[in-house]
Amino acid sequence: MTKNMEEMINHLKAQGFVFQGSEIYGGLANSWDYGPLGAEVKAKLKAEWWNYFVKKNPMNIGLDSSIILNPKVWKASGHIDGFNDPLIDCKKCGSRWRADKLIEEFDETVIAGAMTDLEMEAYIKEHQIKCAKCGESNFTNIRKFALMFKTNQGVLEDESSTVFLRPETAQGIFINFKNSQRALRKKLPFGIGQIGKSFRNEITPGNFIFRTREFEQMELEFFYNPNDGENWFEYWIDKVETFLTHKLYMNKEYYRIRKHEADELAHYSTQTSDIEFKFPFGWGELWGIADRGNFDLNAHQAASGEELTYLDPQTNQKVLPHVIEPSVGVERMMLAIMWQAYTVEQLEGDNSRIVMKLPYTLVPYHVAVMPLQKQLNEPAKQLFEKLLETFDATYDETGNVGKRYRRQDAIGTPFVITYDFDSLEDHKVTIRERDSMLQERIEISKIEEYLKQKF
Repeated sequence: MTKNMEEMINHLKAQGFVFQGSEIYGGLANSWDYGPLGAEVKAKLKAEWWNYFVKKNPMNIGLDSSIILNPKVWKASGHIDGFNDPLIDCKKCGSRWRADKLIEEFDETVIAGAMTDLEMEAYIKEHQIKCAKCGESNFTNIRKFALMFKTNQGVLEDESSTVFLRPETAQGIFINFKNSQRALRKKLPFGIGQIGKSFRNEITPGNFIFRTREFEQMELEFFYNPNDGENWFEYWIDKVETFLTHKLYMNKEYYRIRKHEADELAHYSTQTSDIEFKFPFGWGELWGIADRGNFDLNAHQAASGEELTYLDPQTNQKVLPHVIEPSVGVERMMLAIMWQAYTVEQLEGDNSRIVMKLPYTLVPYHVAVMPLQKQLNEPAKQLFEKLLETFDATYDETGNVGKRYRRQDAIGTPFVITYDFDSLEDHKVTIRERDSMLQERIEISKIEEYLKQKF
């Protein structure tokens, strides 16, 4: 059966995955809270990423840098002077838009990011691009809109106390490159991974959790000697794709790899490829892999006066490492995972079911235990508590069995165990599998072994 995004959002809210932020006060635009089940999925997603890119990769290490950094960091990185969006206002209704997004939504073949402000203004006028809110085509000139959130540190609120919430986690890694390399005596090539919050005062956030002002990044900065002859860029594209297909079980029909054209590259990038996902609103960037060269280390070395070079022990020469950056937003990845998992199935007759076909690695619960009748609650609870020692388990005794099956389907629980009256005599239970809905009878003593094999 067909599915749509609005129905999925309502389902995620009803089942406890994602809530509107500050909902009891009327909400806050573009603010989302992760409910009990969403928090579980999010935590497991981050753990999968950390395990794959940091813990199980002998080249890499991790850190956790501050959200508020010395403002000089953002001056050196170019964010204070250049991190802004082209803001344009509709003269009739006053709504605000990003000029580049208006153009790209009008014609997806156009790369508006490669245009100057004057070129974007001329394109909008020539093609009579309309305001998506009121339908008029009458806009102001473009002005730059700073994306970093400002705040103040200390007692006085003046220019000297101004600090910023970080717009990316990468700079915290770059300024700790030397500390990390020395502390763990790492040799090139090696990477530093980080998961953390970032903040961007987006003009036009939206599409649910796709573009938000507060978000988390899972970011790796991989430092290498540009003279070592290895194609690290292709290496990391392959590693990312392997993670998507073999760890998150993402269907290849849902994503594609798109190499950036020369005129759309960021100023620091020598080459970039995006992994784009087929979201319900169209193809959108999911994961970026960029070769940043030595732009960042060079900028911080020049601004701070601290030497950030690496002494090659084989050649005894100093090298300013180059960097490959595979970067992905947690929220975007969550949206991609939820959209692929959200399934509406037609059953016999007029019946249907909603099932979240989440990969087993990310499900909130591995298994649910249900007593057939209230008289069986006590032995069923004992089984549940035993399974809880090894698995993420839940217990459900409310409603008829059919409704309870549907409830577990709706949150993605892969296996449901039903404890019935025969279980008291034959010491067996019925296990139902989520996707196929097939059931089998199994001895209670063999349940843990059975589930371990499945997972």
